[in-house]
Amino acid sequence: MNKTIILGAMGVLLAGGLLWVVSSPDASNMAGHSMSPPDTDEIPQGAAIVRVALPAELSEQAQMGKRAFEAVCADCHGENAAGQNGVAPPLVHKTYEPSHHGDYAFLAAVRNGVRSHHWDFGDMPPVEGLTDADVANVVAYVRALQRENGID
Repeated sequence: MNKTIILGAMGVLLAGGLLWVVSSPDASNMAGHSMSPPDTDEIPQGAAIVRVALPAELSEQAQMGKRAFEAVCADCHGENAAGQNGVAPPLVHKTYEPSHHGDYAFLAAVRNGVRSHHWDFGDMPPVEGLTDADVANVVAYVRALQRENGID
């Protein structure tokens, strides 16, 4: 009798675990982007890490953000925030969606720098010369690029 109860309990636990694994959402299917960093082994050093579709139009704020991004951020994060292999990650990536890295995370990164935690590019130093308004504009630009690429 005890063996039957133990085997039955084990069967229920195994079935429950299997059901949980099968029914769990797969982050790699979210908006067509994986939450984990892409494999960059086949990408040449300094090349864009992701392909970025550009919006047909940008708001006035996003246009100002694009200018600030190109002047200060693109040296590391690449043209249109596509990242640069071996340098810095793409900001048009599921990792930086608003629900995971809110707008304030960008401001904090500029002010304080960021310890490497999603990618293997090393720590990001604080960025000099950008006001809070400049960062808000850059965020508007990055969010417009993200939306165009299915990242909300």
